[in-house]
Amino acid sequence: MSAIVREPAVAGRFYPANPERLRVDISSYLSASPDSPSQKKVSAIGCMVPHAGYMYSGPVAGAVFSRLEIPPSCIILCPNHTGRGHPLAIMKEGEWRTPLGTVTIDSDLAGELMRYFPALSEDSAAHGSEHAIEVELPFLQVGRPDVKFVPIAVGTGQVVILEQLGRAVAEVLRETKKQTLIMASSDMNHYEDDATTRVKDRKAIEKILDLDATGLYEIVINESISMCGYGPAVAMLTAARQLGAKKAELVQYATSADVSGDRDVVVGYAGIIIC
Repeated sequence: MSAIVREPAVAGRFYPANPERLRVDISSYLSASPDSPSQKKVSAIGCMVPHAGYMYSGPVAGAVFSRLEIPPSCIILCPNHTGRGHPLAIMKEGEWRTPLGTVTIDSDLAGELMRYFPALSEDSAAHGSEHAIEVELPFLQVGRPDVKFVPIAVGTGQVVILEQLGRAVAEVLRETKKQTLIMASSDMNHYEDDATTRVKDRKAIEKILDLDATGLYEIVINESISMCGYGPAVAMLTAARQLGAKKAELVQYATSADVSGDRDVVVGYAGIIIC
C-alpha cells in the first residue's frame, strides 16, 4: 500500500513553486534576521510563527527559524481556515509534499497523541486545502532536511478543550522523552488599520510573553482581536508551561503595511520563541 501524499495547496501563491527560487527566498529570510550571525541557536520548547504569503510574513518567520535548533520532530498546530473536517483534525500517516521534497509524518508520535487524547480525530479533509501548516514546512526542510512532523488543525475555540489538548501534548512528550518543537502557526489581528492592529496585537503578545494561555484567550475574546491561530497558541502555551517553560521572546513583529504601504487595512505578524 502506497503512502498517503498530501500535495501542496498554495505553492505558486503563498510561496514560490520553483524549488530553486523557494530556496533562495527562504535563505534570504533567514539571513535577513536582525540577530547577530554569531548568535547561538536555541533548543526551544515552543514557538509561534506567522503563515501568510511569504512576501508579507516571510521575514518574521525567517527571524524565528534562524534562531531555532530544529529538533527531529515538530508538532504543528494551526487554525482551520476552511472549516472542513473535524474540529481537532490530525493526520497520523503519510507525507506532505512541497517544492523541496516530502516531509514525513511522525506516525509514532501522532499515534501516541491520539491514544492519550481521543478527541483528536484522524482526518485529512481538514488539511487538504489548509495553508497554515504547509507554509512552515519549507523553512523546516531547509533547517533540518530529515525533520518529521505531526499536523493538527484546530477548529475549536473552546478554551477548556484547547488547554486539554495542550496538557495532552505535554504529557505525551514527557512520556516519550522525544525532542520535539511545538509550533503554533498564527497571524495576528486582521483587516483593521495599522495603528489599531498594533495596539491590539501588543495586548495579545504581552499575554504570550507572560506565558499566560488563559489570559491570551480572554484578551482575544474581550478585545475582539482577530488572531486566527489563538487556539493553537493557547494549546502551545499550555503545553510549554507544563513542560517547564520559563520565558518567551518576541523575535520580530511586523504588519502587512511594512510591505504594501497600505495602513488602512492590515494584518499583523508576530514571531515568538518559548524556552
